[in-house]
Amino acid sequence: MTLFVHLTSEKNVRSVRRAGIRASGRSHGGLSGVFCLPILPSYQLTHQWVRELRRGGRRTIVAVDFRIPDDEPVHVGHYGREHARLPSAEAAALIAGRDDARGWEVLVPRTITAGEVHRIRGVNQVTGWRYMPNAHGVPPCPDCLQRGEYGSARIRRRAESSGF
Repeated sequence: MTLFVHLTSEKNVRSVRRAGIRASGRSHGGLSGVFCLPILPSYQLTHQWVRELRRGGRRTIVAVDFRIPDDEPVHVGHYGREHARLPSAEAAALIAGRDDARGWEVLVPRTITAGEVHRIRGVNQVTGWRYMPNAHGVPPCPDCLQRGEYGSARIRRRAESSGF
């Protein structure tokens, strides 16, 4: 059984305990399911999506650890790119074997039942990257920022004055 972690808002904890993790979301390939990552030796890599998820307006993020069979097919890949369909154990090994696993994700194409949930725990709220891996020092795309987002007006003004 492969152990994965799904990051969700703290307000969803009661629902996850009662009914599991509902399959939702859409990746760039049009797939829906439960986004997760395998539990890796590096805390930073395992919880790399926390800051990016908080950027979307979620206040407190919690980790939901769950187990699925090693041979269950999942989709794995770098966000924004094509995902490969592999057994869950191979997907976990693929991510663990990467030199730089930032930006990788696993998509389980079904709902995770409450019986498969191993535990729910708090996580460090400032772990991970924002915008994209290696974004430090690179200005964000002005068109990608939402109106009212912290610092977005300043970034747009700077981009307009430089002819970006």
